[in-house]
Amino acid sequence: MSLHEDARAVLTAWAAPDAGQEELRASYLAHLETHDDAMWRTCLPGHLTASSAIISADGARVALVLHRIHRMWLQTGGHCEGDDTTLVAAALREATEESGIAGITVLPEPVRLDRHAVPCGGGSFHLDVQFAAVAPDGAVLVRDPDESADLGWFPITDPPEPTDDSVRDLIAAAVAAVTAHGPVHP
Repeated sequence: MSLHEDARAVLTAWAAPDAGQEELRASYLAHLETHDDAMWRTCLPGHLTASSAIISADGARVALVLHRIHRMWLQTGGHCEGDDTTLVAAALREATEESGIAGITVLPEPVRLDRHAVPCGGGSFHLDVQFAAVAPDGAVLVRDPDESADLGWFPITDPPEPTDDSVRDLIAAAVAAVTAHGPVHP
C-alpha cells in the first residue's frame, strides 16, 4: 500500500468528532482524489502533513517545539518523506526527530485535522493529520538545532505562549485519546 493509499484509508475510516472536522475530512479525501502527489510538499497549492502531540507517560505534560520561522510553540510534525509508508510512520518519524525521544508510541487513529496556510512553495497550505503520541516513562527531550529554536515539556493545561487554538485543541484531543486508550507502555 502506498502512502497515498494509506492516507485515503485512514481518512475514510476515521469518524470525525464534529461537523467541522467532518468537513475537513471530506475536503482531505477530495484533495487526495484529485492530486496523485497530495502527500508531497511539491503538491501546490497544498499537501497532507502528519503531526502529533507527545504526551508524557504520566499524562501530565506535553512536549512542544518552538518553530524557528513562526516563533510559536507547536506540536511535532511536518512533511511526509519518501521513506514514510503510513501517516502514523510519518508522525512518528517527525516526533522522534524533533523531540529526540526514542520509543514514542503514536496511537493508530488521528485525533483531529487542521488546515492552515504556510509559506512553503511560495505560499500554500498544509492539510495536517494530527495524532496523539505517548512518550516512554522518564523520556528526556533532546533538541536538534536544525529542527527547532527550542523544545520543552509543558503542563497539558497550560501550554506556553505564543501558541494558538489549534495546538490547544490538539493537546485536549490527544489527552482524551490517550486516556481512552489506556496504558500504552508496560
